[in-house]
Amino acid sequence: MVKVDFLVIGSGVAGLSYALKVAEHGSVAIVTKKETAESNTNYAQGGIAAVMAPADSYRSHIEDTVIAGAGLCDPEVVRFVVEEGPERVRELIELGADFTRRDGALHLGREGGHSADRIVHAADTTGREVEGALLASVRRHPNITTFEYHFAVELITEHHLGQHVTKLRPDIRCFGAYVYDSKEDRVEVFLAKSTLLASGGSGEIYLHTTNPSVATGDGVAMVYRAKGRIANMEFVQFHPTSLYHPDADSFLISEAVRGEGGRLYNMKGERFMPSYDEREELAPRDIVARAIDDQLKQHGEQYVLLDISHRPAAMIKERFPYIHATCLGFGIDITRQPIPVVPAAHYQCGGVLTDHVGRTSIAGLFACGEVACTGLHGANRLASNSMLEALVFSRRATSAAIDYVREHSFREDIPEWDASGTERPHEWVLASHNRDELRRVMWDYVGVVRSSLRLDRAFRRTRFLYEETEGFYRRTRVSVELCELRNMIAVAYLIIRSAQMRRESRGLHYMLDYPGPVEEEKRPTLM
Repeated sequence: MVKVDFLVIGSGVAGLSYALKVAEHGSVAIVTKKETAESNTNYAQGGIAAVMAPADSYRSHIEDTVIAGAGLCDPEVVRFVVEEGPERVRELIELGADFTRRDGALHLGREGGHSADRIVHAADTTGREVEGALLASVRRHPNITTFEYHFAVELITEHHLGQHVTKLRPDIRCFGAYVYDSKEDRVEVFLAKSTLLASGGSGEIYLHTTNPSVATGDGVAMVYRAKGRIANMEFVQFHPTSLYHPDADSFLISEAVRGEGGRLYNMKGERFMPSYDEREELAPRDIVARAIDDQLKQHGEQYVLLDISHRPAAMIKERFPYIHATCLGFGIDITRQPIPVVPAAHYQCGGVLTDHVGRTSIAGLFACGEVACTGLHGANRLASNSMLEALVFSRRATSAAIDYVREHSFREDIPEWDASGTERPHEWVLASHNRDELRRVMWDYVGVVRSSLRLDRAFRRTRFLYEETEGFYRRTRVSVELCELRNMIAVAYLIIRSAQMRRESRGLHYMLDYPGPVEEEKRPTLM
């Protein structure tokens, strides 16, 4: 058993920044299922949206966020996230984050949906820079212990004590988590007075995704099984431009490429975005992704072209060194030729419902980052608002979590993990096949454009996968692969059912049966 005041599940920007703050008030354990640096944060190219220039304003950033969110943003959340953002950026700089500067001042980029230059970035590897600065501080802190290759299997609540088994109750508490040590092949009890979920998103449930393989929706699935409240899972953001190449594994081509003048063309050489939106290539992601999807279906093509080669080659190499080098490795020189791109699953806008300080519906459990639904993003996330949200909410959750720890003690009667009656898997091909089938079903039927027929078909097929996988799970010893599959199926169910419940098109959720927004449907989807 591991006993700590604060348990952190996940090692992205939300989890690490939170851990540094609460470590001044107690012991901290960070649980991460791979290496500490393996997270969506580490792969983020664009940057952090924040009002850092005199010509910019909070009002402008707020308006851009609300417009992108298509009527479902929480106005109060948008206000305080935008207003607190600059101070969080300055804290990162004090920690050692080295952001790109021009003539001594921060260089601010622009991305789709923004009406001003406000993207703080470190060339095109901002996530890596932020993650590195935070990790360096975490590793030096004496109160923080990091557990790599540890997978959170279940949140520990009264359900594991035989209480509140069948009902949703307002007094359910979280006492920590059952955690699988994949190197020692055993499940351990991590007992904590307060637990933070910062486990990231769920892009891996789709066949094409810009996310790393760890993004399997583990946090959302655990909270759902613990009878916690989930919101707005139908709003899955597809990044419009991932590299189309058989060996590229959906490598992300940052929105900043379009912000610096990149243009989209179909295979006939026609620039098509002006006919879809007056903002052209700088329209919000949902509009650009649907436009590309429409072009692909109209012309029967597999990709479109993103071209920035009309800009100076030196500027392209300086602004996008990582993208330039990666594409060059695949035989594409972006200073001289266009980039073949397609949409790919990118960001989960819904998640575990929280209040304004990161509290969930389960006492003692907080959530920050992509796993959470805070009210900031609404029906569509504005570009580069994700790290901003993680930084602001991890700071806000700190005070609430410290107060909770002071008021509560450890629960000492937690049972050990019961693996009786299980055996090592003999038919792992069954689970691996189910994972592949789930990802293809979600891509084909629950993607950029949806319909009632496609959602019904997806529901039937994922129901069968659920029943088969649950049976396999009950008789088999715990493994990361099996737990991930189980979580992916749970998240897929939540997305499908939420999409079926919303009888309109809004933001990222586009339904052929209901092609426009409906005022009566302008409300969160709760499960």
